Amino acid sequence: MESASDVWSSLVEIMGKTLSPVAMTTWFDGCRVVELGDNRLALYVPSDFKRGIIEQRFTGVLKDALRELFSCDFEVDLLGDAELERYERGEAPNLAMDNDSFTFERFVVGNSNKFAHAAAKAVAEDQTKEYNPLFIHGESGLGKTHLLYAIRHEVRQRHPDHNIVYVKGDDFTNELIAAIQSGHNREFREKYRYADLFLMDDVQFIAGRESTQEEMFHTFNSLLEAGHQIVFTADRPPKEMLKLDDRLKTRFESGLVADVKPPDYETRMAIIRNKSQQLGIVLADDVIDYIAENMTSNVRQLEGTVKKAKAHYELMHEEITVPIMAKIMQDLLREKGAPTPDLIIEETAKYYELTADDLKGRAQTKNIALARHIAMFEIRKMGYSLQEVADFFKKDHTTVLASIRKIEKEVARSEEFAQTLRDITANINNRN
Repeated sequence: MESASDVWSSLVEIMGKTLSPVAMTTWFDGCRVVELGDNRLALYVPSDFKRGIIEQRFTGVLKDALRELFSCDFEVDLLGDAELERYERGEAPNLAMDNDSFTFERFVVGNSNKFAHAAAKAVAEDQTKEYNPLFIHGESGLGKTHLLYAIRHEVRQRHPDHNIVYVKGDDFTNELIAAIQSGHNREFREKYRYADLFLMDDVQFIAGRESTQEEMFHTFNSLLEAGHQIVFTADRPPKEMLKLDDRLKTRFESGLVADVKPPDYETRMAIIRNKSQQLGIVLADDVIDYIAENMTSNVRQLEGTVKKAKAHYELMHEEITVPIMAKIMQDLLREKGAPTPDLIIEETAKYYELTADDLKGRAQTKNIALARHIAMFEIRKMGYSLQEVADFFKKDHTTVLASIRKIEKEVARSEEFAQTLRDITANINNRN
């Protein structure tokens, strides 16, 4: 997801198409996004007078801009100085984490995530003290943050008096820097070291930051000695964080490490049906099958596709058919600037010391065939349709589907092979 400042810049640009420059300057200068949760935005407004005017005249324009940006409806909370102070002191609820969308009941369980789901649920229900810390890792958009929020939701239901602290890895660093600069080190430490439940999202961002890692080391020890639960999420396991202090690696691995993988076909189908039901849109079986076959990267991508379909249906008043869904998905790819098939083929070939022509050709040696299968898998994972993948390689639909299924099975079977795919994906993304 974009940073808060990026989101606000985009909203200002969209609203500027409707409102005059004078209106934008007069009423929105000094405003900033405090928090962006699931379908909810908290916006700081620097004066009560401005807040009143925005509430009376411009809330509709702001909601329209949010809908254009995210393809779904948002609620807006306008915050004055007092409310902002509560947020900055951590006394106000986190919008995203208080949202009832992020519960265990709404998490779609499949082969790719059932172990991590079971571990998270056990921690939240106080079934064990052995999984401390619980470390959940996986690529972006696979549901790690959902599990983190679900733990918080469940613990809050069971223990309303618990002090629950949630923070992102980069925010932990930023808060530490601010505390050092302002001389509020004690307050910073009290906020985190006295938590009954400590949740950190994207802990990989503290790696390589000496002062942050030192503070995390002591925070971790204080929480563990007090018997308080710690849960981390990251995009990779601790052992693969090359810049992470060894003493933190051993501590992060001392509890339970659980991974989440990209959803398989059956889980993708379930996710699409579940999200469609939540959004109140009925999609035909062939449309659901088309999305599941062609959007394979992550859960967020699947949910975004369903949201886009709902917006298209409501705005264009057209039934969502497979051809219309294909057009919607192509638009999503253009919006996200997905890597080109040629780039994907080039980087996959390079990984195996081959050429792009080798992968596009007809040779069936073991090494070339494997690289070709991976390139097909990677291209489809980036969101291209199954037929588009077939066209790139001049193969038929069934051959491509069989190749992709082979890679999915191998990923589920071999962690070493899954790591190979992660390396290739990282190479592709670094070039894009």
